Amino acid sequence: MKRLFTTATVASALMLAGLTAHAGCADPRAATDPKIQELSSVLNLHQGGGAAQWLSDEAAEKIVGTWHVVYTADGAVVPYAQAFIQWHSDHTEWENITMPTLSGNICMGSWKSVDRWHVFRNHVGWLFDDGIISGYFNETETVEVSTDGKQYQGHNDTKGYDLTGKPLFEVKGTAAATLIAP
Repeated sequence: MKRLFTTATVASALMLAGLTAHAGCADPRAATDPKIQELSSVLNLHQGGGAAQWLSDEAAEKIVGTWHVVYTADGAVVPYAQAFIQWHSDHTEWENITMPTLSGNICMGSWKSVDRWHVFRNHVGWLFDDGIISGYFNETETVEVSTDGKQYQGHNDTKGYDLTGKPLFEVKGTAAATLIAP
């Protein structure tokens, strides 16, 4: 029994030792991980049902729904992440991004309408180092929703902090999204 426990402990330790440290839900630095680079080609998402029909010209109404988003850091050729984001009518949103689970891949935030075509969001999440909390990040983003309500694009600024509030990184970039039809 002791030998079985020792073998299981060593195997677990070896698996954990192979994990690399990456920070957070939207940390573009994680794109240097070869496993994540495999995801760098943009997902060709199979769409269900028909396209949404919008009776309003207001971005605040058009943004509500589920979106496939591609993130690219300024100056980069290849996207560093893709995500599914749900924007809710109560002005909250959540995101599931292609980052390792141990570094955090679920984040949330709130949003408000800026004008007829633009929406601003304030997005937050925890940063983890191999599953242990190491800080947090704050992403701010302003996007423009297309006139047909099927796409949006915008600019974002993501800042990471350790648990004492000391700045760790800042990455500016872009987001391009396509509505996932209901």
